[in-house]
Amino acid sequence: MNIVNILEEIEKVDGEIYERLNPRRAAMKSFFNMGKKISLAAMPLALGSMFQKAYGQTALPAVVVDVLNFALSLEYLEYHFYNHCIVGKTPGSAVTDVTFNFPNAASQAAITTIRDHEKAHVDLLIGALGSSARAPIAYADTDFRAGGTFSTVYSDYGTFLAVAQGFEDTGVRAYKGQAGNLLVSPGVLQTALQIHSVEARHASHIRQMRTAAGTAIYKPWVSLGASGQANDSGVPQVDAVYAGEDLTVQAGANIVGIGGNAGITKAVAVESFDEPLDKASVITIANLFLKDGKKLS
Repeated sequence: MNIVNILEEIEKVDGEIYERLNPRRAAMKSFFNMGKKISLAAMPLALGSMFQKAYGQTALPAVVVDVLNFALSLEYLEYHFYNHCIVGKTPGSAVTDVTFNFPNAASQAAITTIRDHEKAHVDLLIGALGSSARAPIAYADTDFRAGGTFSTVYSDYGTFLAVAQGFEDTGVRAYKGQAGNLLVSPGVLQTALQIHSVEARHASHIRQMRTAAGTAIYKPWVSLGASGQANDSGVPQVDAVYAGEDLTVQAGANIVGIGGNAGITKAVAVESFDEPLDKASVITIANLFLKDGKKLS
């Protein structure tokens, strides 16, 4: 989750959030332009200041705290998923519980970069929440070995990348789910699109890493799987990640064969458009990768 998702969730319980943040939209745009220039270390302070100004008080309203803490829970989940294969241990433990073998330095560097992005998100939310931030969540490596489906996620590089693809493809769709709610603030919408494009590149890179690591070829975009449904991950257990991605009707028009072009097959139509995900669907998908007792609600 990110600042765009957070604002959309808050808007559901506080319809005046954008006016609170900025009665003059130009100031809101200035905040996000500033965010592109300041360091990640400064972003938590900036975000915290933004919410304090929005509500005119130091203590955030309880409903806003709940939304931000839910976002923080998701960011802890994503951070620890990647962090385990980098450091090989549960945070706070001196005992190595994961020995992860990357095939080369480039693949390790790529995953480390993604891990660092997730840590930056965690720090940003903690800064915004201040003393209201929920207690840190420390996931053990076993928490990600959900049942027998992904039991080799930290011992098999291919399985790890398959799960990572599921996470990244979900993130890309989650951004799309917020776009319509951001039309009221062009500055925020612009920032959302900038972040979304980077997330899509992450997803594409994970897919290219899978192609380099195995015998299958994974396209940089979502496509139909062997069953003819939208799931090209090779892992049928994550069908929920791609539910609805095989839609061929856009803006009321069926794209298959549109304009009499026989070359626009269902496969081509599916690859040409991505579909959004709502919050409930994102939670359902996240729980696919967690064992009982650690699932989100």
